[in-house]
Amino acid sequence: MRKLKPMLLMALLLSVQVLWAQISVTGRVTEERTGTGIAGATISVKNGTANAVTNADGNFTINVPQNVTLVVSYVGFRPQEVPASSSPISVRLVPGDNSLNEVVVVGYGTKLKRDVTSSVAKVSARDFENLPLPSFEQALQGRAAGVFINSGSGKLGQALNIRVRGISSISASQQPFVVIDGVPVVSQSLGSATEPDNPLATINPDDIESIEVLKDAAAAAIYGARASNGVLLVTTKSGKQGRTKVSAGAYYGWSEPTRKAKFLNATQYRELFTAAAENEGYDAAEEFAFETGTDDWNSTNNTNWADQAFQKGSIQQYTASATGGDARTRFLISGSYNDQKGILIGNRLTRGTARINIDHNLSQRFRVGTNISLSQSNNYRVPSDNAFSNPIQLNALPPIQALKAADGLNNRNTLYYNNLIELEGNNRNLNKTYRTISSAFLEYAIAPGLRFRSQNGIDFTNFQESQFLGRRTLDGAPTGYSFDNQVTSTIFTTTNTLNYNKSVGGSGNIDALAGIEYQKGLSRGASVEGRAFPSDRFTRIQNAAIISNGSSSETEFRFVSYFARANYKINDRYLVGVSARTDGSSRFGKDNRYGFFPAVSAGWVLSEENFLKNSNTVSFLKLRSSYGRTGNAEIGNFSALPLYTSLPYADIAGLITSQIADPALSWESTDQFDIGLDFGFLNNRITGELDYFNKNTKDLLLSRPLPATSGFTAITQNIGDMTNKGFEFVLNANILQGGAFRWTSSFNISTYRNEVTRLVSPITPGQRTLGRLAVGQPYGQFYGRKYMGVNPENGDALYLAADGKTTNDYNLGVDTILGDPNPDFYGGWNNRFSYKGFDLDVQAQFVSGNDVYNVAGFFQSVNGDYFDNQTVDQLNYWKNPGDITSIPQPRLYAGNGAGKSSRWVQDGSYLRIKSVNLGYNIPRNVLRNAKIESARVYVAAQNLFTFTKYKGYDPEVNTTYVGNLNLGHDFYTPPQARTISVGVNIGL
Repeated sequence: MRKLKPMLLMALLLSVQVLWAQISVTGRVTEERTGTGIAGATISVKNGTANAVTNADGNFTINVPQNVTLVVSYVGFRPQEVPASSSPISVRLVPGDNSLNEVVVVGYGTKLKRDVTSSVAKVSARDFENLPLPSFEQALQGRAAGVFINSGSGKLGQALNIRVRGISSISASQQPFVVIDGVPVVSQSLGSATEPDNPLATINPDDIESIEVLKDAAAAAIYGARASNGVLLVTTKSGKQGRTKVSAGAYYGWSEPTRKAKFLNATQYRELFTAAAENEGYDAAEEFAFETGTDDWNSTNNTNWADQAFQKGSIQQYTASATGGDARTRFLISGSYNDQKGILIGNRLTRGTARINIDHNLSQRFRVGTNISLSQSNNYRVPSDNAFSNPIQLNALPPIQALKAADGLNNRNTLYYNNLIELEGNNRNLNKTYRTISSAFLEYAIAPGLRFRSQNGIDFTNFQESQFLGRRTLDGAPTGYSFDNQVTSTIFTTTNTLNYNKSVGGSGNIDALAGIEYQKGLSRGASVEGRAFPSDRFTRIQNAAIISNGSSSETEFRFVSYFARANYKINDRYLVGVSARTDGSSRFGKDNRYGFFPAVSAGWVLSEENFLKNSNTVSFLKLRSSYGRTGNAEIGNFSALPLYTSLPYADIAGLITSQIADPALSWESTDQFDIGLDFGFLNNRITGELDYFNKNTKDLLLSRPLPATSGFTAITQNIGDMTNKGFEFVLNANILQGGAFRWTSSFNISTYRNEVTRLVSPITPGQRTLGRLAVGQPYGQFYGRKYMGVNPENGDALYLAADGKTTNDYNLGVDTILGDPNPDFYGGWNNRFSYKGFDLDVQAQFVSGNDVYNVAGFFQSVNGDYFDNQTVDQLNYWKNPGDITSIPQPRLYAGNGAGKSSRWVQDGSYLRIKSVNLGYNIPRNVLRNAKIESARVYVAAQNLFTFTKYKGYDPEVNTTYVGNLNLGHDFYTPPQARTISVGVNIGL
């Protein structure tokens, strides 16, 4: 006992010493970007056992020994180490988008990124928040490898050209299949105008949590007949457990064209056309008077018509949201209003949205929820808005003609129609869209690892077009014209799935899915046209004396689908996945109504092998490969059926056949092979992906001409094949981390090579277009006469002849390959910097090797062939023998160099500073008295700088928008908008 007492005393003293060495650490964990507290973050002692969790405001307290290091972590963010201190500490976590433990959304489920054996690109809300995006798809531009996006033009609300791993169809849709919160949605225009609008512009980008792009067959085949063009999975934000948090944001910005073209002023115009007329023996003043019916040749006018097409643009947006909940119920409520005034005269787009997402645990096994979104948008379209006419064509008007007439109204007596007239009075060109994308689900845990889910979703759109053209307009003369069109589209989808997840044998895991899906789409439309109005004050159809036309339509389709998927994992090292889907569609012939779309994939995590497991350099290394089949069913609802149409005569009803049946009509199918490598170095400080893909599309749907004896002109058949091969590379790096200054960088580059491998007959270019289809060549290749410059002796335009020499006779020229609108490579480079409360995001986007055919060159860069105003470079025309120039001698009406040729084919490569966002998080101690949790002020820019050799307005151009055959054609296409905005985000 005597020996025990000293030992107990010593132990007591040691315990007291240890207790004295303990310190209490308090602090707050916030999200770096917004300063918002993170609830549920874990604070632990490095190599120790003590830990704590942050409360709803992100605050924590933990008792730890002195001189230890704390590790702060939270799902979706990079862990951060900080020294323990008796003073309050502040930890700002950076999103860990490249973490291998990141959750990736896949078809009908989610997976850890490290377990994915397919090719999936992900863009998170953090990457595009506070950017003035017209529609959410533009967030993918330059951020998602393998996804090529072309905005087409600077008009608001227009359709975008989106290509995933190249071009997979000719006449069917080339756009990816879009699924929002498990609901397939309409992504193609419902309007009647020749220029399509963009239904996805009705969705608020601020409501989106992430966008996943399913690129290879292993990822996309679960969507079967809709997935050949890739799949976009959009996940909206959801409620988070914790106290209710309210946030609000607002920004305001100014827009202008990225570039303006330079045209001749009045003096230069007279100089060029005087020479052009004299060279052909004409008098310029007389010819101009004959063409226009005016004596404006001798006027003092000097009108800059090119500037009249533009206005000072602006954008404003206001958002608010509330999120919160407890262990049983979580909710998110949001609303937004966006108002954009475009850079083109008369162009404006407004959008209001509301959303409520709720999920509720009825019990430990039973969960229900609903996502409801509502939107209403107004698209005030530009004057004369269609694929071949818009305000940019004001460029063609001579500067010697006046902007206004003597009565103060816009001048009607111009060389071509002055579409500024359509901005007068009560003229109207408005599209309205009312839309809801909503769903409800229930989940039931049948047994451990076995879960049933049922979801019903609806995408309902009410699209309305309304146009009125007064009697001074071209189409409204002499008594006014009005057009109304309304389309309602309803797509109902019900999906039922069984999920099974179970560990096997201690080292394996199986994750399986089986499901059935039914979809019905119904579209109804009605349109009416009227003429002869009492005056331009009466603009509605009911006031028309003549109902000149009217029509109605109703169409529907159905899909029934069965699908299954299984993934097996052994020791976190060997990964295998298989999937299959059977789709039945009402769109195809009775002989081919069902299609089967299987896929298989495998992965090998080499970094888990003994020879790499303890490597200090290689943190993660996974080899993966996949092969599978997908389809394309977007061909219209009745292509396989015999159709009839009415043909009344003398007030007697009649009926004729309008389409021949094709019971053998089948799916376009794409077989795709992919092999990829995912890697991480230096504790995943550097991560990346490398992919090679080979897509073979068979049974392309084309309209095939029929002999006149058949009684029909054409039939849609499966008569073509094509391939797309390419590489994708992604590199992410945490260049500087841990200190006050941080720098992360992400770079991606992609390429594809397209080739048509089978075609019944070539598809040749149109009257003024160059795009063609031919076996052995890429889709949309430019083909026509090769312009060889100017004969220095006489100023004649020269073309390549069949003998390899040159000729000044356009008809003796030979057609040859002139260029390719498909890029050699494209991608983006994104950098994020932060220092204390400041953060800076910079995104560069690039496209290289693509050609652009400036079709407008026929009129505006043709050395005075007709009286259209010309670009200033046409003054460098041939004047005297020996002159070396690329501009032929001007010859009025003579067509010297005016034939369709490579003269207007230019390099469309560009590098664009796509977005810049500079922000500052106001310190919390400054906000505390105002009871504000976080506040961030920022300035942002979109399309800030563009570097290109292209001479047109903007290299990001495609007159046909979602079409492919005339890809890369520029016909008076408006440029993109450069937007500078300032804004604030507040959290309560």
